[in-house]
Parts: sequence; C-alpha cells; structure tokens
Amino acid sequence: MKTGKAADKPGIPRIGVVLSSGGVRGVYAHTGFMQAIRGLGIPVSASAGCSAGALVGGFLASGTPLEAWEATLAKITSRTFWTPDSLPRFIWEMTAHKGRGYTGLSDTCTALQFTRDNIAVNTFDECVHPFHVLAVNLGTGKKVVFSEGELAPRMTASAAMPIIYDPVKIDGEYYCDGALIDFAPTDAICCRHQLDVVIVHHVSQHFGIHRNLDMALKDSWAMLEIINRLVFREKPWYLSCEPLSLHRCPCDCGAIVIVINPELPAMRWPVTTGGDTAQHSAREQTESLLQPYIEALLNDPRKQLPVSGDTETTSASGCGISDTH
Repeated sequence: MKTGKAADKPGIPRIGVVLSSGGVRGVYAHTGFMQAIRGLGIPVSASAGCSAGALVGGFLASGTPLEAWEATLAKITSRTFWTPDSLPRFIWEMTAHKGRGYTGLSDTCTALQFTRDNIAVNTFDECVHPFHVLAVNLGTGKKVVFSEGELAPRMTASAAMPIIYDPVKIDGEYYCDGALIDFAPTDAICCRHQLDVVIVHHVSQHFGIHRNLDMALKDSWAMLEIINRLVFREKPWYLSCEPLSLHRCPCDCGAIVIVINPELPAMRWPVTTGGDTAQHSAREQTESLLQPYIEALLNDPRKQLPVSGDTETTSASGCGISDTH
C-alpha cells in the first residue's frame, strides 16, 4: 500500500487521522475537519474511518481532490444516498410476506453507486496512504477492519445502519455499520504504521443526562433515537469532557492521541439542510484548537506535545479527566 509523499520526507512526523461515525452531519463535519488539516499543513500518513468517517476518509484516501469532494457535497440531497421503499411497498412486505427477507428500509444500491462515483481508485492498495474501514460482521457480531480489497462496498458497509439500510454482502458475509461496536477505530492505525500522532475527529452523537427521552420519542424519526441510544451508550476511552484532549496510546507504542470533540449544530436524518454550517463550524473549531500545538505537531510531537504521562489526559481547558482504558 502507498504512503503519502509528504509524510515520507525525513524529519516530518508521521500523523494519522481517524474519522468517527456521525451520520449525515458527520460527513459534513469531517469534510470541514479535513479542510482544516490541509490548511494547517498537517501531512497525513494513514487514516481510518467508521460510518460517516469511512466515507469521507475513503474518498480522500482514494486520491479524490478535496476541492472536488467539497463541490460534490455542496450539491447532494438525501436521495443521493438513501432511497427508501414507498409506504405501499413497506406495508406489502410486512403483511403479504410477513417481513421475510426484508432487512432495511432502503437497499444500498444508490449509496454504493454514489461511493463508486466519488472515489478515484477501486482498491485499498491503490490509495494514496494506508486506509482502514470499520464494519460489523452480522454473522459473528464482531468488528472487522478492512484494509484490502474493493474500496466502495467496504466503505458503504461501514455506513449501512441497521433497519435504515440493508446490510452489504462481501465475499459471502454480511456487514453493517461499524458504529454498532466502535465509533472511531483508533486501533486500526495507531500501532500499525509507526505513527507519532493520531488525530481523532469525534463527532458521534452522545446524550446528556438531562435530555428528555419522552419528548425525543415523540419527535420525527423516533426509531433512530432508539437506535442511537443503544449504539451511543458507552463513552470511548479517549473521549473527555473537553473539545480537545491529548492522551498516550494505551498500546504503549508511544504515539500521542489528540481528540477533537467539536460542538456542532443538530441535523436530522436524512436532511442535508444545514450541512454547510456544520462543515464550517468543524473547520473553524479544528483550526482554533490545533493552532496552539501546530509547531510541536509538525516538528517533534512525541517530545513537545504536552501530555503529562502514559495514562493521563491533558485537555485544552484542564477538566482533569483521566483515560479509562
């Protein structure tokens, strides 16, 4: 597999990026994040993604220019990636067929074609740097990290949320949204590519204890609210209460894990309205949060970035939360 030319130059730190799940909002937010990464001059040596992150990460790792992806994203509508069955068809499947073989409100044909139309190469091996995608094998219930084979179906599988989409069949096995098990596959690249730093852009939904469930279940797409609460029930080890935090990799490889956890405007599935606002917000927050660390990040991050110890977390405003591995 190829590596990024900039990241191969002597003296330049090896930096990886991990893009979390996050629905439609996540696609826009990750695009804004990658705009900021490029604008700050941060080279990318490897990347990994889950769900929304698998899509954005895959498009860019394939060699699709960021400007081209930005132009595509500005024009998409929900019909670009989601074509649900009509109500009569759904009722027919549930009554006449008793739901036999009915695995999702929408097949993945449209989403798969959209993915194929926006990648520059067909396989992982052709990507401009190592790229990994997280999905769940429905047969075993275990997470699978793809790093070889055909790119488009594996990217699509990573974003195929159960009930909303049919699962994706790959080599005789069925796969669905990786967020069912893990939001951001940091372990996919952290210790595999001799990285000095891993930057995690975490935009997955999480719920405050005061969020009114009764009201939420009366809102539109209440079914997704239930799915989200089942999926997003545990906080990842790397996530703190702050918009930026720094950790040591728990696998003792010495890499520093920087986590960006931005505040983003709400977006309802599958509406794309407001996506440009989420994209702009993610870009601005990433630039603002990383700017104070950019010199250390681009020179000798293992020594210069302010991480107190192997198990402690340093946050942008010092909330004092430690890692729980």
